Amino acid sequence: MASSEVAIIGVGLHPFGRHQGKSALEMGEDAIIDALADAGVAWPDIQALYAGSMEVKNPENVVSLLGPTGIPTRAVFTGCATGGTSLAMAANAIRVGDHDLTLAVGLDKHPRGAFSDHPSVVGLPDWYGEIGLFLTTHFFGMKINRYMHDHGISHETLARVSAKAFRNGAANPTAWRRKPVTEAEVLASQVLNYPLRQYMYCSPDEGAAAAVLCRADQAHKYTDTPIYLRASQLFSRREGSIEVLTPSLNIETAPSPTVFASRAAYEEAGIGPEDVDVIQLQDTDAGSEVIHMAENGFCADGDQEKLLAEGATEITGRLPINTDGGLLANGEPVGASGLRQVYELVNQLRGRATGRQVEGARVGYAQLYGSPGTAAVTILSR
Repeated sequence: MASSEVAIIGVGLHPFGRHQGKSALEMGEDAIIDALADAGVAWPDIQALYAGSMEVKNPENVVSLLGPTGIPTRAVFTGCATGGTSLAMAANAIRVGDHDLTLAVGLDKHPRGAFSDHPSVVGLPDWYGEIGLFLTTHFFGMKINRYMHDHGISHETLARVSAKAFRNGAANPTAWRRKPVTEAEVLASQVLNYPLRQYMYCSPDEGAAAAVLCRADQAHKYTDTPIYLRASQLFSRREGSIEVLTPSLNIETAPSPTVFASRAAYEEAGIGPEDVDVIQLQDTDAGSEVIHMAENGFCADGDQEKLLAEGATEITGRLPINTDGGLLANGEPVGASGLRQVYELVNQLRGRATGRQVEGARVGYAQLYGSPGTAAVTILSR
């Protein structure tokens, strides 16, 4: 079956941020209830659930809160690409004919700091992350530093990415950080891992997001505005892709997995970058958004400098990117962040992103990158 034969009929979100006294499972429950209401579907109607989380070892236990119905539940974790993976799994179950109505949910509740409570990941002590010196910050700092050197990207361009994110977040009622930050304030903030400053990084936080999917030929039973899943691709690194040292430096011999996922998604959807109206890119840091613009085919390496200066990536520009504030304004509960992108795209394509609406949006694009090398791309359309 083609991806166009799967539709998203409802989306839900538990706002990202800090929610003391509330578990990740409870946030996942809220996101599912929100998505079910949006779809006009009752929980007992759902035939399978696909959940993603980094912190919660058995996120499928959310069904216990909603009411056990005997449905199959499957858990997945592919780093920051988790949301795209759980969505693809929920869609594939429909494509192969196993189910007609499925649900994808992502949920997480991370402590403060750069994943500082995860020393087991790389064997580092907690203090290493608590002062901002964790592997992820090093990774992204080294990556954009090399890219800036090779492609003429300025510090001001990174600041423009962050300032845009916080402006968009200010217009998003569910964003965590809703206070605009100027480019000057971004540049004046503390350097964490050169060239990246405090306001150029996202922060781990808490939240959940969910989507209800069904067979496209049944979608109008539930909604007048179904959104169709045109492509869903997931790629890991190939030999020769040492991304800290070679982020898109030689697209033919050592490309990022994002390049492969993007190309495959365009082919599956039968469109090109020029057909996309609204874009969600992984912006773990401001530099990642810059690099991902090129890796996903929206510009050539180095063109970001001019595009950002002329406002092309603003909501009113020709390449509106991260219209909800992205990770920079929303933070990143890892299992949920990809489905947050889907939540935003569905609202944009339905014309209900009040205060940040991209006029006439018909095609949406979402990309995820999970360190150290997993990429997911999803394409949606009206």
